Amino acid sequence: MTKILAGRTVTIRPILENDLKPLWDYIYGTENPEWKKWDAPYFPLVFKEYEEFQKDFIKIPDNDPAPRMAIEANGKLIGIVSYYWEHRESNWLEAGIVIYDPQYWNGGFGTDALSLWIEHLFATLPLVRVGITTWSGNKRMMRAAEKIGMKLEAQLRKCRLYNGEYYDSIRMGILREEWEEQSR
Repeated sequence: MTKILAGRTVTIRPILENDLKPLWDYIYGTENPEWKKWDAPYFPLVFKEYEEFQKDFIKIPDNDPAPRMAIEANGKLIGIVSYYWEHRESNWLEAGIVIYDPQYWNGGFGTDALSLWIEHLFATLPLVRVGITTWSGNKRMMRAAEKIGMKLEAQLRKCRLYNGEYYDSIRMGILREEWEEQSR
């Protein structure tokens, strides 16, 4: 079992069976949830029944640490961190973070969670770089990434259409040596 990671404001821990219903409620329990307006809103949220969500959510790939973990603050489940392989053979990984509960936005919770997650990924996988992909409408995500030392690596202009307006696709990343240098 993956260890618990404690930060200044959040704890990152394995997702437990009793987390699934609250996570499902955050994701599918409200029509047009507030978090989805920031988390790739140009991709539709496709509804899943609880049983299907439950079956799919805890799948863990072979030989890798858990691809998602829970973010907890003040003893409350508030979101998840995750990763996916852009190209496994070259260890190209993209990290993700979603804080579902708006009460925990703008308080440093996301920055703390992202920092803990990147530390964990570098510690458990043979990575050279950890990246994130977001969009220019998500200023909070870009700021959190910048605060922990990530650099803008790519900005694809006006390729994300949301509510009739075009936004840029943003890629940010940090190299292992940069992470280790700033952690000293």
